Amino acid sequence: MIIAPVSRCLAVANPERSIAFYREVLGFEVRRAQGGTELVSGEARLQIGGNDPAAEGRGVLFFETDDLDRLRSDVLARGGKPSSIEKVNWIKYRVFELEDPDGHILWFGQTFHVSDDSLAARHIPGQLGQLREALPELPLTDVAAGIAHYRDVLGFRINYAQDDLAVMYRDEITLLLIKRTERHAGIGSCYVYVADADTLHAELVANGANVLGEPVSQPWGLRDFRVLDLEGNRLGFGQPFE
Repeated sequence: MIIAPVSRCLAVANPERSIAFYREVLGFEVRRAQGGTELVSGEARLQIGGNDPAAEGRGVLFFETDDLDRLRSDVLARGGKPSSIEKVNWIKYRVFELEDPDGHILWFGQTFHVSDDSLAARHIPGQLGQLREALPELPLTDVAAGIAHYRDVLGFRINYAQDDLAVMYRDEITLLLIKRTERHAGIGSCYVYVADADTLHAELVANGANVLGEPVSQPWGLRDFRVLDLEGNRLGFGQPFE
């Protein structure tokens, strides 16, 4: 059952083909509506309209369900080709995806988030809880060059610096740049929630940052993009949206 409201109008190349897919593979109920056909499943309402030969690949939709495993099994039994279920820790959802006949990407997810009430026993009475902030450590062979890059290109300020360590901050975020050693090898990564992904993206592009593409609105409610620093450490920046 789809439990979160979704209301979307989908332009399709072949309405009858799309209606058959949503009815026979995904189990939607077909209802006739003014101006087109409405497909209903729980809280989801989709309008199928038009006869648009250029509709292919236009949409990304996210549906929240209360029984992801059963839904995927039902889709498989009806001849659908869903992906395997993956656990996406940073949004606290288990998800699978598939495409409809017009190339619209359909994501189905079920939360595994633990409510605050169920965590109460782990917290100290009268206090806020144990975990407050994260402090990512990003390894660099040349810490001095990294300091300059994070300051001049990524917009961070220096809180503290020495030959093999730097504490860098921007707004509410603090990062540690550490010396790359056998113990601290490879590359690091972190993800930062931001107020305006597009504005930050434009700033970093103008500063010459190694930005990996334009901001993308993901089906799980984040508009994000990623940046590599001088030595390949990856920083993700995401703006939550409704």
